Amino acid sequence: MIGGSAGSVDVLSSLLPAFGPACGVAVLVVVHLPRERQSGLAALFAPKCRLPVAEAEDKQPLVPEAIYLAPPDYHLLVDEGRQLALAADELVHYSRPSIDVLFESAADAYGSRLLGVVLSGANDDGAAGLSAIARAGGLTLVQAPEGALADTMPRAALKAAPESGALSVARLAELFGTIHAGLCPQHAFTPRVSS
Repeated sequence: MIGGSAGSVDVLSSLLPAFGPACGVAVLVVVHLPRERQSGLAALFAPKCRLPVAEAEDKQPLVPEAIYLAPPDYHLLVDEGRQLALAADELVHYSRPSIDVLFESAADAYGSRLLGVVLSGANDDGAAGLSAIARAGGLTLVQAPEGALADTMPRAALKAAPESGALSVARLAELFGTIHAGLCPQHAFTPRVSS
């Protein structure tokens, strides 16, 4: 699970191609987008990625080795039965899609088998969701705030889930490239406590 806002599209252009075709994981991505326009993210990322990239659809089965993007103006959730769900519920942190909504639903579904990552952004969305993943025993990572275009979101995430690793974009890409058959090396980062 990856979430970001301002400054995260360029970061995702570096991170998403790192996932290899034998990674064994599904990658779900929320980026805050203008609600009144269609997203061009799938078209932007697909030529760069080794996994298929598409906007998520309601009731779509969640399969490994694919990248699913939240569409504009819908929350993306992991539903019972390992399928995706789209919801037009209220905005969360002024956003729909919301990172918190995805992360919290995924934490309920996958628990300790989940990896959550918060990237650059200018509000607190993602902090509560990352904390939910940490409480469920999942691995939590954050783009290092000092390298983020907008550091509010990564700093809020580190405050809410201080056990998270704060990594550079290059280090995140390196880590994603090591994921194989759904296994993420827990030892590949150094936890950092935010003050």
